[in-house]
Amino acid sequence: ELGDDGKKMTIVATKGSFDMAYPPLILASTAAAFGWDVVVFHTFWGLDILHEEKSADLKLSAVGNPNMPLPNSIAALPGMDRMATKMMQKKIDENGTATIQELIDLSLEQGVDLQACQMTIELMDYDEDDFYDGVTTGVGAATALQHMAESDVQLLV
Repeated sequence: ELGDDGKKMTIVATKGSFDMAYPPLILASTAAAFGWDVVVFHTFWGLDILHEEKSADLKLSAVGNPNMPLPNSIAALPGMDRMATKMMQKKIDENGTATIQELIDLSLEQGVDLQACQMTIELMDYDEDDFYDGVTTGVGAATALQHMAESDVQLLV
């Protein structure tokens, strides 16, 4: 049931890197905790967040990230993405921050509709069984646009 204000939010998740998995899941689960009707439409690389196997191995890109304390020439060296990911995972563990899996579970428990773009499923040759239980598969752009049109808040992440 919707909260007192009946707000709706649609988030479009287009990036599937380790650091970009967090914003849509944190925002979605927080809005749902306030009683909002929340949809997160995952498309292109964002679909990997919902893919059970791939989400366990998301990487943080060190190249082109202006907040990395490394110049791009060093960040581009082999193994730097793996190292940056391990450093961020360690920081998350030490801080007690929820994991991606925990945020997916929390979002689903709170009624967030985590949607997988059908066109991208076909494009990436994924099987619908590859996604976490509770993920809505077979969603097209028209359905996502309809929810966006009805939403108070629309975000592209």
